[in-house]
Amino acid sequence: MSSRRDDLPPAGPAAVPPALDPLAGVRAAGDPPTDVYLTGTVFLDIIFTGLDSAPVRGTESWARGMGSSPGGVANMATALARLGLRTSLAAAFGDDHYGEYCWEALEQGEGIDLALSRTVPGWHSPVTVSMAYEGERTMVSHGHEAPPPDFAFDGKHAPGCPPPSRACIASLVPGRREPWLGCAAGRGSRIFADVGWDDSGRWDPADLADLEHCEAFLPNAEEAMRYTRTDCPRAAARKLADRVPLAVVTLGAEGAYAVDGRTGESAEVPAIAVEALDPTGAGDVFVAGFVTGTLADWPLAERLAFAGLSAALSVQEFGGSLSAPGWAEIAGWWQQVRACEAGAPGALRRQYAFLDEVLPAAYRPAPLARAVPTIGFRRPA
Repeated sequence: MSSRRDDLPPAGPAAVPPALDPLAGVRAAGDPPTDVYLTGTVFLDIIFTGLDSAPVRGTESWARGMGSSPGGVANMATALARLGLRTSLAAAFGDDHYGEYCWEALEQGEGIDLALSRTVPGWHSPVTVSMAYEGERTMVSHGHEAPPPDFAFDGKHAPGCPPPSRACIASLVPGRREPWLGCAAGRGSRIFADVGWDDSGRWDPADLADLEHCEAFLPNAEEAMRYTRTDCPRAAARKLADRVPLAVVTLGAEGAYAVDGRTGESAEVPAIAVEALDPTGAGDVFVAGFVTGTLADWPLAERLAFAGLSAALSVQEFGGSLSAPGWAEIAGWWQQVRACEAGAPGALRRQYAFLDEVLPAAYRPAPLARAVPTIGFRRPA
């Protein structure tokens, strides 16, 4: 990386091993050093906050606040790392100021392994401007596809078959195969996948051929119903479970529903009511929470509940990656629930009782980094 990194502000607290390892009970000698591998595009997100309404054509809107943070695949990588999973990210970074900031924020601030990532000379970082208002957001993005690496995969760089890991997370593109998924699954990695909107309008189940490599598929309700030609998200989940061992359908404000096609077990968890400031990255945080619970061998209902809690906490902060909660936020929320529902068998108290076994009695990790107003200030001499 260039020496211009010296001009950047600290990305946040120095990365330290998390005080809580959710996989401590399942780790064994000979396990792969990486818990989760993922690849994709890193964006520099600029978030405008404090807008009273959507921008109107021909007018100028002033935002009362703004923040900057890594975005794109960085949302998922950060959420995983903050939950204590050893995360490896393969991505291209621009050699501009934005790329340097994102690299430092992820590697130094979050402890994400970027050994499989690369800096591309002369390539500018993709940028997304997100405007948050009324609990929703509107985004405008700009960027160009990164040039392919000038080397063949040799076990040290991506793309190609990634190194052994407990799990891989992929975002499926309708009609496009990802050869690395079959290679990773063949090495024993558990594959978790979501899918983007099908701009072609086909919604052809045959376009999701890579589901054959996946352990779990996590679409939202609209995507699930379109691919299964059903009019009920729960029916869609049951139909998807015929193609993939575990189908999880997110239901927005209603929560999530999951079906284990191997056992026939199903589970549904309602969403937690919170004041949503910015939903950017909430879906990524949900997946990260579900992957964490799955790798830790939690029951299906507990995995769904934990994923929903993680997403609910994230929407109370602005930005994508840096809104992801860590164990401090989860512990703080749980303490509040226990205090508010003391002496009564409240619904949340029952639903999340498993956290008593997951969380230590006293948990005091370092504070998390949040979206910063600007990344251009120089350090004082």
